[in-house]
Amino acid sequence: MKKKTADSINYDDSVITIRDLHKSFGEKDILKGVDLDLFRGENLVVLGRSGTGKSVLIKIIVGLLKADRGSVNVLGTSMEGIDVEELRQLRLKIGFSFQNSALYDSMTVRENIEFPLVRIKKHLKRKEVNHAVSSVLESVGLLQAIDQMPAELSGGQRKRIGIARTLILQPEIMLYDEPTAGLDPLTCIEINKLINDVQDQFKTSSIIITHDLACAKTVGDRIVMLLDGTFEREGDFEDIFNTQDSRVKPFYDYNFID
Repeated sequence: MKKKTADSINYDDSVITIRDLHKSFGEKDILKGVDLDLFRGENLVVLGRSGTGKSVLIKIIVGLLKADRGSVNVLGTSMEGIDVEELRQLRLKIGFSFQNSALYDSMTVRENIEFPLVRIKKHLKRKEVNHAVSSVLESVGLLQAIDQMPAELSGGQRKRIGIARTLILQPEIMLYDEPTAGLDPLTCIEINKLINDVQDQFKTSSIIITHDLACAKTVGDRIVMLLDGTFEREGDFEDIFNTQDSRVKPFYDYNFID
């Protein structure tokens, strides 16, 4: 994993705290007592096979799903019994990078990025909006694409624009859902670098949901692995995969062995 300076992560400040989290759909148990902390300034990678509940976890964090049992606290706010306005205010502090980028195809890059800003901060003048859009596009290396349509962009560029749109509201927490899915290896490297750059430049605390081990190794300050509905392995990359566990070893072999 990447090396950090001692003061870049505050292990005394948990921005997300989850305890004994359970979630089922019908008779299928997905999360079976999950405990998790995301510390301020940290990039936390959640690894797991498809269908193990990784995306369910982050949907619960942002209030798109409700837990069956357990506690979820985000930036000092309990998700249990949260009202609509409290949830709206909380979501303004959370950036969600969707797997498919979720851009509006009928809008230019400029219009896509400014959309959440002008909807939330109606008092901003056009000059301030333009400056914010240009700044965030520059931070993801795509200022030159400001007047293009999403259909004119590559998959990696669309991913960058999607991240830029979340960053324009300056979130405290970033949630990345399979950020490298469907991208070629060189573009994956670029996206991994961008995730690290966002952490450094915007001082975000992030959860990265992935099954891409190259991504996990590159961006993760800490890695947890979701197995059978709970986090049974935690640590750095070597800690996670220094095992003969039949649930873990094939995961590594698929990613790194021809």
